[in-house]
Amino acid sequence: MARPKSASHELRREAILDIAAQCFADKSYAAASMNDIATACGTSKARLYHYYEAKEAILFDLLDRYTQQLLVIVGQVQATAQRRGLDDRAALHELIRCFLQEYESSATRHVALLSHTKFLGDTQRELILNRQRDVVSAMTRFLQRAYPQRLNAQNQTAITMMLFGMINWTFTWLRPGGHMSYTAFADEVISLLERGLGDGAAA
Repeated sequence: MARPKSASHELRREAILDIAAQCFADKSYAAASMNDIATACGTSKARLYHYYEAKEAILFDLLDRYTQQLLVIVGQVQATAQRRGLDDRAALHELIRCFLQEYESSATRHVALLSHTKFLGDTQRELILNRQRDVVSAMTRFLQRAYPQRLNAQNQTAITMMLFGMINWTFTWLRPGGHMSYTAFADEVISLLERGLGDGAAA
């Protein structure tokens, strides 16, 4: 029977993932080496192999945890909406705010999800892509409930991806401590949806 991992072991893995995500964002996944990651971690490559057997294992664990976290956020927002009696639009607004809050604290992991999934093996890549599809499907459901007069079978994919297009690439230009906060940006996104989908005439 395998000995369970200690809490400190798990914390160390999380720290390695954070540092590796930064290395991948700075150098690209293809260019970053296990030696680069070990150096950034302040440890030896041999010690790094104690936690991860290969660079691809680091990437998969990083994306596995991050996509699970995005789905946890969806579940938490659903529970919050039910507990607080939020209407459908308020629930969507809460989801947007929570996603952007997560993006602010996980920018380098988000870069990895959007740019480096292609480097995984087939089985692992399909698992991560399926989680991404689940996130997109959840956002579509929130949008459908929030704006039932505007979303239909013909436009729901385009509108969902329009929303993700607004929020998914914030790491390229929106900086913590910058002129606009992530919270303020979330309010702008919500305002655009309300003016465009909430008040606009049905197509």
